[in-house]
Amino acid sequence: MTVPIKIFSLFVTSIFVLTASILPEKAPKALLSEYGYFSGALNQLQPAEGVFAYEVNAPLFSDYAEKSRFIFLPSGAAMQYRESGAFQFPEGAAIIKNFYYPLEAAHPEKGRQIVETRLLLKDVKGWKALTYVWNKEQTDATLEVAGASFPVSWINTNSKKVDLEYVVPNVNQCKGCHSYDGQFTPIGVTLKQLDNTSTGSDNQIQFFQQQGKIDGIPAAFEPGKVFRLADYRKREQSLDASARAYLDANCAHCHNAHGPASTSGMFLNAEETDLEHLGVGKPPVAAGRGSGNRKYGIVPGKPSESILLYRMEHTDPGIRMPELGRQMVHEEGVALIREWIKAL
Repeated sequence: MTVPIKIFSLFVTSIFVLTASILPEKAPKALLSEYGYFSGALNQLQPAEGVFAYEVNAPLFSDYAEKSRFIFLPSGAAMQYRESGAFQFPEGAAIIKNFYYPLEAAHPEKGRQIVETRLLLKDVKGWKALTYVWNKEQTDATLEVAGASFPVSWINTNSKKVDLEYVVPNVNQCKGCHSYDGQFTPIGVTLKQLDNTSTGSDNQIQFFQQQGKIDGIPAAFEPGKVFRLADYRKREQSLDASARAYLDANCAHCHNAHGPASTSGMFLNAEETDLEHLGVGKPPVAAGRGSGNRKYGIVPGKPSESILLYRMEHTDPGIRMPELGRQMVHEEGVALIREWIKAL
């Protein structure tokens, strides 16, 4: 399969200024630039005043797309610290996630193509999800409520050309994953994901505290003292910590006691200690052909007999897990979970 790659221009002269008040409860803006979250050339993704970059410990796999993440908080407003679950955000806040592919993964200096920006906007009624698709000139992104798909190509770290029909989710699909007890909620802005130094020498939580952008942190707070996810990409921690972090980031937004897959009885959040809830020796509730005729979610020492791995290895929409957000197999993630099951 070969689709010609589109090289996007990185030159633009438009300047965007942050408005004094961003009111997400109003009708969505047609263009990403209208929000004023970034200053200077939009495709440089330079945060404007009130916008802060952040990074997570264990990212969600999205067909090898890289992500640039930001939080906007209105002047004088702050997030509320929570030891578990997503931090609470004030009205007018925004979580901004940009998806992009380096033209050559081994040579990021050669440029990138930003394909999509997802916004979570907090208004008086709660969170609103919006997706914006970037134009080929890389000058702006347009609102796509119904989702979209288009070809994307890049050169991977093995110097091989990869072709993908990139899929942008629609609003209802966003709600399908961002659900906690039926309420729309952010996923990655949690203590276990943000407790790190990924964006600089300072701990992210302490940085937000110094900036007056997070309230309610216990006086005894110490980086790493409360449970946090391992960075499974680096494999600097144990095999178990890395694998559990991977499952937490890629599966547990649905597979937890309060998520959309709660009725499955398979809970993959990293804090889970019940082996049956992890799928060990657990028959599926209703996997259908997604079981691959395998009997249990996880069979210790036998990856080839484990439903969990079978679903990770497939791209068929009726079999694959996660169901949304990927068309490709995450080869590194599959290898990690296979090694983990083999060692159980």
